[in-house]
Amino acid sequence: MALSRGLRCCQRVLAWVPVVIITLVVLWSYYAYVCELCLVTLTNPIEQVAYLIVFHVIFVLFVWTYWKSVFTLPLQPDKKFHMSYADKERYENEERPEVQRQILVEIARKLPVYTRTGNGAIRFCDRCQLIKPDRFIEMVNNCVGFSNYKFFLLFLMYSLLYCMYIAATVFKYVIKYWTDELTNGRSKFHVLFLLFVAVMFFVSLMFLFGYHCWLVSRNRSTLEAFSAPVFQNGPDKNGFNLGFVKNFQQVFGEEKKLWLLPIVSSKGDGHSFPMRTLCEAQNPLLANEEQWGDDGLDEENRGKIAQGN
Repeated sequence: MALSRGLRCCQRVLAWVPVVIITLVVLWSYYAYVCELCLVTLTNPIEQVAYLIVFHVIFVLFVWTYWKSVFTLPLQPDKKFHMSYADKERYENEERPEVQRQILVEIARKLPVYTRTGNGAIRFCDRCQLIKPDRFIEMVNNCVGFSNYKFFLLFLMYSLLYCMYIAATVFKYVIKYWTDELTNGRSKFHVLFLLFVAVMFFVSLMFLFGYHCWLVSRNRSTLEAFSAPVFQNGPDKNGFNLGFVKNFQQVFGEEKKLWLLPIVSSKGDGHSFPMRTLCEAQNPLLANEEQWGDDGLDEENRGKIAQGN
């Protein structure tokens, strides 16, 4: 018990190491750009003011989105997804797996859940004792989900813009330092390294941001991109794909004035999601649980269901 508690404590501490490293890099980049570039290297007052104003606008948006991504708590399942005391007792006292599955089906009839596990069972979390809402996974530390996915995307976007702006405005002074047109030794180190770090992060973030833009366009989570969600007719990687515009609105909402700000505007409650086809939206999974082979459906009835689909 003590060992397990110690490991969990170490895990929590180590989870913050990347956050601390990123924070230190950002603080250094702020010092290098504002002090060593704008206040020491630049000599034109108009250029100094212009550089600083644009930099601080981007910097504030960058830090704001980063803060919201890290400290926005993941959405927790609603109370209605938790089992009642009576249902919990009935489920735990039952030893036959098929009867346990039937108990979960009965409970889930009242809930807006449309997906199942790969073998057709209701998605259930033994640790939390609840029916898993669609697209919910176990949370570790502060993962990205419905409550902060918009903030995470904006963080990636403003990170790219931050790196691109620094690289674009620093480049000509790197050339001047490289050709010995400028000779300040201390500032030279900061400016050269600033360009290197900006370009390095820009390249890596560009691929990550591009990948998540693709996920948004298809309305998929990272897990769904690797393993398609299971519906009535089996796995369907496009089950939540509503078309580009509606997919975009699922994350960013319909109010255009909020799209670029880390303010909650995503559509929905994070517990249920609109699906691609009307037949799936009627929740036939829970009404026709017998169609799954594991529930003992005979071949004749399977054929009827196949014809009905």
